[in-house]
Amino acid sequence: MAGRSGILAAGIMLVDYVHRINLWPQQGWLAEVSHSEKAAGGAPLNVLVTLSRMQCQLPLAAIGLLGEDADGDYLMQVMDEAQIDRRAVQRSQTLATSTSQVMTAPDGQRTFFYAPGANRQLDIPHFDALNDRYRIFHLGYLLLLESLDHADETFGTRSARLLAMMQQRGYYTSLDLVSRAGDNRPLILPSLRWLDYLIINELEAEALTGITLRGSEGIQPPDAFAAAAQWLMEQGVRQRVIIHAPEGAWGREVNGAGVWQSSWQLSAEEIVGSVGAGDAFCAGVLYATHQGFDMLTTLRLAHTCACFNLHAANAIDGIRPLDEMQRWMDQAICVESRAVSGFTTSAEKT
Repeated sequence: MAGRSGILAAGIMLVDYVHRINLWPQQGWLAEVSHSEKAAGGAPLNVLVTLSRMQCQLPLAAIGLLGEDADGDYLMQVMDEAQIDRRAVQRSQTLATSTSQVMTAPDGQRTFFYAPGANRQLDIPHFDALNDRYRIFHLGYLLLLESLDHADETFGTRSARLLAMMQQRGYYTSLDLVSRAGDNRPLILPSLRWLDYLIINELEAEALTGITLRGSEGIQPPDAFAAAAQWLMEQGVRQRVIIHAPEGAWGREVNGAGVWQSSWQLSAEEIVGSVGAGDAFCAGVLYATHQGFDMLTTLRLAHTCACFNLHAANAIDGIRPLDEMQRWMDQAICVESRAVSGFTTSAEKT
């Protein structure tokens, strides 16, 4: 990868219309909207705009499909303001830009109403004319990319074919999913052998592996996360598997020990919204991985990005410059590592 630098992110692009409500109503009843705003959303823009707001000094580029409409114009402007290379972002003349209506309850939990729009059409031919100067290719979210989720006779799915193609073009490949009910393993497992990095949450990992990571009593011990990460690596992930949850995250290098890092806890009053918190975590992982950080430092930075994200209603506005977030992380938390069942875990101390 000598001479290559930066992150190219592709996939779901949309406008989030974020509404803060006073309660989640029963069907047929009314809830009050106390605040509304719109923001860029979807995996590539959430990750790339987060990295831009971090002022991380990496080249950033996007691939996606937008409609020829005002929402598409808005997202193009967002990319320009964030200095994201958008030359590979194309416009559809037949479908509208994708949108979501995000309802954020007082406890920070959010519910999404998603209109797929132009995202339905994003497919392998849109990736033909790329400037292969970037180091990491990140794709998200699988299970919402309708054309790429189709079957492929050789690779199993078209997304697996795309990831194989990007590896052959010299990229390290990364993948994120969306949490979706049902058995989606046939759409996901073919991609794992073409991945360098897999970054998913505990519910997605549980659905893939069949290993319980969250039960009726809450989150399971790190050993369960270790077993899930091991299974995912056995399916072909080449370098890093990271499984994150609100309580913490497990990270594992292919040829190294795993590590558990607890998340930085916030009070309910401090949490404004959780839209894009997983993508903020992912942005932290991708930056740290690009820079060669060890796994514990990677997880601590990723948790810090997610923590700052929770201070805003949308996916972006809580993020601060990298040096500011690193100072907060270093001063607020002291980490002590210890062995647990043969693995490395970390306990936070205030």
